[in-house]
Parts: sequence; C-alpha cells; structure tokens
Amino acid sequence: MAANSLQSIKQRFGIIGRSESLTRALFTASKVAPTDLTVLINGESGVGKEVFSKIIHHLSPRKHEDLIAINCGAIPEGTINSELFGHKKGAFTGATSDRKGYFETTNGGTIFLDEIGEMPLETQSYLLRVLESGEFIRVGSSKVQKTDVRIIAATNVNLEEFIKKGKFREDLYYRLNTVPIKVPALHERREDIYMLFRKFALDFSEKYHTPSIQIDDDARLIIENYRWPGNVRELKNVVEQLSVLSEDRQIDALKLLDIVPHLNFRNLPAIAERSNEESESFSGGNYEREILYKLLFDMRNDMTDLKKMIFEMIRINDLSVPEKLAPSTANFNDNFPRQFEKSFHHDTPSYEPIYDQESNQPILVTDNEYDESEIVEEDLSLENMEKDLIKKALEKYRGRRKDAAEELGISERTLYRKIKQYNIDQ
Repeated sequence: MAANSLQSIKQRFGIIGRSESLTRALFTASKVAPTDLTVLINGESGVGKEVFSKIIHHLSPRKHEDLIAINCGAIPEGTINSELFGHKKGAFTGATSDRKGYFETTNGGTIFLDEIGEMPLETQSYLLRVLESGEFIRVGSSKVQKTDVRIIAATNVNLEEFIKKGKFREDLYYRLNTVPIKVPALHERREDIYMLFRKFALDFSEKYHTPSIQIDDDARLIIENYRWPGNVRELKNVVEQLSVLSEDRQIDALKLLDIVPHLNFRNLPAIAERSNEESESFSGGNYEREILYKLLFDMRNDMTDLKKMIFEMIRINDLSVPEKLAPSTANFNDNFPRQFEKSFHHDTPSYEPIYDQESNQPILVTDNEYDESEIVEEDLSLENMEKDLIKKALEKYRGRRKDAAEELGISERTLYRKIKQYNIDQ
C-alpha cells in the first residue's frame, strides 16, 4: 500500500506515529479489511486494539452495517451466552420474554470481542460453531439460526499459554488467528512518544482553554525512556495531569517528576514505612527518588573502596596488570545528578591495607579465608507473589476493585475470582 494511503488512514482514525512496527500493523489491517477473514489482534492493555477493529470494519464492505464492541471479561459467566446468542422466554429465572443476542442483532455487521481470553470454555464452543458454520442457538431454544457476522477478536494475554493450561480451546484459537495483527506497545515505538505527547498537550489545551504545556530536553528524555505499562492510555492520563496541575507551561525534568514521580521509578521495590520525622523531611515522590540516589552513592563509595584496595595490593606486590584491566579514567561522579549529591555527601575514608606485624607486608585475602555464608531461602511461589500483589493493589485503592484491577492489568472479573481463590480479606 502506498505511503499516502497509510497516512490518510492515520489521519482518518486519529493515529499518531511513524514507527515501523505501527506501520506494519496498519498495513496488515488495511489489507485484510476488504475480506471476511477473522482477525486476532494482540497487544498490551491500552495500545488501541479497538481502534484497529474500527479500521478493519470501516474499510470493509460491511462499513454501512453495525460494529459492536464486547468486552468478554466484563460480562458475568452466567449471562454471557444470553448476551451473545439471546434466550427464549422462561429459559432461566428472570427470562420474562424472548431476547435477541448480539450475533442476531448484528447480522451483516462486525462484532469485536475484546479480552477473548476471558471467555468461558462453554461459550467458546458456541463461538466456534458460529465461526465454522454461521449457526447458533438461543439459550433455552432448540431452533438453529443463521447469522452473517464478521468476528474480530483481541487479547492482551498469551492465548497459547492459556491453551496449555486448559483455559482456551486450541481449535478456536486457530479459527480466530486466521490473520494475526500485533499492535506494538508504546515502549516498542519510543520515536512516537513525543509526537503523542504533543498531540495530547494540544488536545487538553483546547479542552481546558489554557496554553499548551511544553517540556525541555531532559523531561523529554524521561518520558521517552519510561516503559509505559499502561501504554497510550497512561501517557494520555499523564499529559492531562500535567496540563491541569502544572502552573508553569514550560516543564523541566524536576517539575515533571514532582508532579508524576512514578515516571522515574515505577518498577522499584516498595519502600518500608517511614517515621513521622522522615515523612516531614521528604515530601511526595522526592522521598523515593532521594532514597535511590542515596543507595547509588553508597554503591559508588563501596566500589571506590574496592578499587583502591585492589590497586594498592597490585602496587605493593609489584604485579603486572593487562592493559584492559588498568584503572579507568571514567568517573562515576561525572554522570551522577549533582543536585542530589549535597544532601547525601559524606567523607569516605580511603582504604588502608592491613600489614603483617612480623614481615611488614600487606595481607592478601584468599578465597579460602571467607566463611561460608548462610543461604536464606526466599519464598518464590508465584501464587504467594500474586496474592501479595493483589493485596497491595487493594490496599492502595482502599478496596476499589476496578482501580486495583486496572493497576494489575487484569479484568475486574478476574480480580474478583482471584480474591475468592486466595480468600483475601478486604
């Protein structure tokens, strides 16, 4: 497809980016759109999989018919068959009349099944029949009905792993995966991050009637090197925060991290609770940031001591050293953030070798002079780690399951099932 055709698709559907991986996904979507082939869209949460379903539908001969998006993880297991295929009056308690399902009402159109991995196994068998023959049966009925619906499915999980665990039908997977489209995560197309930032900044400038925010080179470096686990959705939320909370329209790196501190240390281990005195000394995200810098300073000093010890021993014993092991002229201090050095600077005594009293020679430590260290077994059970993460997410959001599920990257239905599985108190 010509470059101008892809550019027109980007403009029509509001897609920002020029990365090769994004272009490849758009090319595949545009080529498969005129056909009736089933498509499986893979990608992390927040990358814009639903936008690709719209591209495929609106570039297809079905564009004048309906496109319905269904989140399989948001429909309770007991009602999903009725939602998709309809039911007869009296089929179950509360079924007071006949009801048409989505496959009946969308006849001739397109159904987008998001989070297909969350679909119950029983429903998967019904869906497989629709894909193979276009036939379905309403819940509580024995009459076979026909439908002409194109199915586009999407998932943010590895369905092949789900197949191994018995959570997903292998035959359904291969029926859905006729044409796979991989939508790249935001960290896989870093060259697009700043373009998206500028687009969102302009959008929120118009929405809130304020001048558009700008970021300097250091702040840009931070946003381009952050992993963005929430992808485009998370980036958009961050730009909105900055647009609303920042008094200055020109934002530097320190201001950026002051408003959105997790951009720097999102994946660091949790820091233990601190005393009131410590809380007063450090505010907001500065606490975590300065703790990390202190840790780096301590590591630097330890490395400095170790190097001094080694080179002192080499000098005293008149040992020859290969060129590649000679002392490097590079200095850790040259690349370390100066604004934090003053807070944690302390004089580190240089290493002085220990001398033997009789021979007056430095004592060299050999391997056999170390005591065997006790190995502490850490609990690496995946279940315990998962349970702990769920507890932390629930505590963070004070029991709000929807927010906790979004933080964990799973559906609210899956979170509810995990809470019951692990018997987690809320």
